[in-house]
Amino acid sequence: MSATDPPVPSRPTGILPGAEPFSAAGGPVGVLVLHGFTGNPSSVRGLAEACAAAGHAVECPLLPGHGTTVEDLATTSWDDWAAAAEAALAGLAGRCDRVVVAGLSMGGALTCWLATRHPELAGIICVNPAVAPSEDMTALVAAMVEAGESYMDGIGNDVADPDVVESAYDRLALAPLLSMFEVSGRVRARLGSVTCPLLLMTSPQDHVVPPTDSDVLAGAVSGPVERVSLDRSFHVATIDFDRDLIIQRSLGFIAEVGVA
Repeated sequence: MSATDPPVPSRPTGILPGAEPFSAAGGPVGVLVLHGFTGNPSSVRGLAEACAAAGHAVECPLLPGHGTTVEDLATTSWDDWAAAAEAALAGLAGRCDRVVVAGLSMGGALTCWLATRHPELAGIICVNPAVAPSEDMTALVAAMVEAGESYMDGIGNDVADPDVVESAYDRLALAPLLSMFEVSGRVRARLGSVTCPLLLMTSPQDHVVPPTDSDVLAGAVSGPVERVSLDRSFHVATIDFDRDLIIQRSLGFIAEVGVA
């Protein structure tokens, strides 16, 4: 490096490359962007950066236990991720007139959870949201936890684009997963209280979260729902073939609901 080269930004110790949180100052509309279970901000950074480029204030936090090691994830639960999402939302609300929350997979579940608690949200965006875990899957994970098992094979990298690799753990931490399943049931029961507009984008070919989760969400909320089919993408659609479509539709939605 020469004396004229700009300094290379440092990465916090222990954070995986690309997993750093993203934050941007902006105008009166804020956008909170939430990543999925075992993933990190790299899977939604494109959307977050596009929102920032459009002039919006953006927070894309690294949720506790993510972006480091799966052993770190094993020490966390839904309560930790929800607290981080609440803190990021509070920060945006403190400097913006209106706020939109967007989330992928578990981030979509967190988005819905925030919407049940914050009727003032201008709108929410969910991409392949994990909001309706089956009773069989919940019982299976609960039985594994009760038997003393801590991990199972991972679910990351469900991407159709062969040139894209998701930065996600190769194992699932079972106790945190169970905490997400258990809270999702309570969130589902309160979805009728969500009256803000919802942009719901779903991959028909999703090998992680059944597309029927999106049907449950669309049928439960009380506000207007706009649906988009992500026909070329698998679960992590935000980095897949439909990533530009997600950005385009999200920016259009934010422009509509962000008007006071």
